[in-house]
Amino acid sequence: MPFAVYVLGLAVFAQGTSEFMLSGLLSGIAGDLHVSLGAAGLLTSAFAVGMVIGAPLTALAGRAWPRRRALLLLLGVFVAVHVAGALTDSYGVLLATRVAGALANAGFWAVALVTALDLAGPQRRARATAVVVGGVTVACVVGVPAGAALGELWGWRSAFWAVALVSVPAALALSAAVPGGRADGVPQVSARSELRALARPRLLLTLLVMALVQGATFCTFSYLEPLVTRVTGFGPGWVPLVLALFGAGSFAGVTLAGRLADARPDVVAALGTAALALGWAALALTAAHPVAALALVLLQGALAFGTGTTLITRVFHLAPDAPTMAGSYATAAFNVGAAAGPWLGGLALGAGLGFRAPVWVSAVLMCAALAGAWMLALSSRPAPAARPGAGAAAE
Repeated sequence: MPFAVYVLGLAVFAQGTSEFMLSGLLSGIAGDLHVSLGAAGLLTSAFAVGMVIGAPLTALAGRAWPRRRALLLLLGVFVAVHVAGALTDSYGVLLATRVAGALANAGFWAVALVTALDLAGPQRRARATAVVVGGVTVACVVGVPAGAALGELWGWRSAFWAVALVSVPAALALSAAVPGGRADGVPQVSARSELRALARPRLLLTLLVMALVQGATFCTFSYLEPLVTRVTGFGPGWVPLVLALFGAGSFAGVTLAGRLADARPDVVAALGTAALALGWAALALTAAHPVAALALVLLQGALAFGTGTTLITRVFHLAPDAPTMAGSYATAAFNVGAAAGPWLGGLALGAGLGFRAPVWVSAVLMCAALAGAWMLALSSRPAPAARPGAGAAAE
């Protein structure tokens, strides 16, 4: 695997830390800015909305840009808005910085995915995707728990400062490792042709399943801190450990998916969604039991990100003639779920249904995803061969 692909994973690590770290900082942000827990959770949704809007727009705008220049510019904007977020005392300003940071992050993701796939070659698409997505899982293992620990020690603003600082070495590595021009292996396809690829039924169904899977994941993950402290009974000091456990499972799931997804992606996705539906229901039922809760957090992390990686790979397979926009389609679908999940979880909490309610919402979303995943698996089966003599008999 080219070294530049791992550098892209490093940059995604810094940005993934920002996207997910609020799950360990919600109570601190809500108390400091005098807003409800649900309003604090909407900061995660705001980031996801910015990703949904930004992915196709920045991918279209940057089609002719040199890859390295685009990546460095987007990462620079990302750093600037985190500095602004760390300095503000206004919830509205913080919300705006999350959207702006997400716009930059979305563009970075879209460019990084297509760059990684082109550098790795057609035979290693799933592995290259796993390396880039693996940056997010390492963020869950290291960055998010570290952000929660910093928030516990020095307040939530320290986590924002840390993200800005970690992005600096990532930018230096990008400037040295990523080629400066457009990749030669990427075909020059018109923007209209790339956008038309979105109308394909199997691609749309894959994107829908991806959105549902991520909605279920973020619905629970965004409210994992109140779940483990107020239902499972762990103290605040346990939150970084629980988040790291989810991240460790995510890393294992992405690594395994990178080896399996090129062979039977639809079957892997169908089995993963079935297991996720059962797992979220099991977590909702056993959240008060520490051992069961910890085991399920680890397992669900593996299943969620392993299944998500498989679906991203499938998007590129179904849109071979949309080399630039395929990454933006996948990024947008990923973050439609990431926006809807915390919002739905916040509605369930606001309705007074208890701290297990977001986990039940995740289980319901996965039931819908399961139906779509099995439709994909069935549609990928080859048509049965005609029986010998059947054509003559028909004549």
